[in-house]
Amino acid sequence: MSADTLHVVTFNIHKGFSAFARRLTVHDLRDKLRAVGADVVMLQEVQGLHEQHAVKHADWPAMPQYEFLADSLWSDFAYGRNAVYDDGHHGNAILSRYPIRRWTNEDVSMSPFERRGLLHCEIDVPGWPLPLHCIDVHLGLLAIWRRKQMDRLRTRIELQVPAAAPLIVAGDFNDWTRRSGWRLSRDLGFTEVFEHTSGRAARSFPASLPVLQLDRIYVRGFTVKLAHVHRGRLFAKLSDHAALSAILTRQ
Repeated sequence: MSADTLHVVTFNIHKGFSAFARRLTVHDLRDKLRAVGADVVMLQEVQGLHEQHAVKHADWPAMPQYEFLADSLWSDFAYGRNAVYDDGHHGNAILSRYPIRRWTNEDVSMSPFERRGLLHCEIDVPGWPLPLHCIDVHLGLLAIWRRKQMDRLRTRIELQVPAAAPLIVAGDFNDWTRRSGWRLSRDLGFTEVFEHTSGRAARSFPASLPVLQLDRIYVRGFTVKLAHVHRGRLFAKLSDHAALSAILTRQ
């Protein structure tokens, strides 16, 4: 790939378990992510710690999942802890081949029973005049919550992301109506990669037979070269969501 090309993946990994938590998949997940070989990986429902799982599963990683998945391929990573409970915590994570110069995690929870966050990273891509901004999102299950969370996302972008900086907003939007994304496109000039290439958002849930369009990749300051849904028998066993990826060229 050229110096101006970027490969990005978003994936709700279901805390490293298959659908209905039937089996631990984090080892297979690491292999599949390495095979995809993206420059930036934006993950949701990443287990930072779970003491009971560590006791129950002999092959539970000795390190947090985001560090285990990063391994030696992604030199930098950031983790935004969203949900905290007696046995541990989980949240969003971003893995990067390139240096992460700074990151923040904004709590956008609308209920004590559903913890959500916006993980925002600034990444120094070699040769790029401005840092790449990536915001990893996992929105709420209720439409009224998502509207408020999108307002918080818009405010963050307007205040903290220069208009000329390349920007990716990706993750699990929990929105099959496309209303959340329509606001990004209308108000902030984003392009959704699958809507651009095929005319509609990707079907990503449930992974075994995707019907709902829950996961998205929105970009600003990029040309979309390719958008791909990672389906198939092997990927469907990794999580209850399908992974999405895009190859982008900086404008």
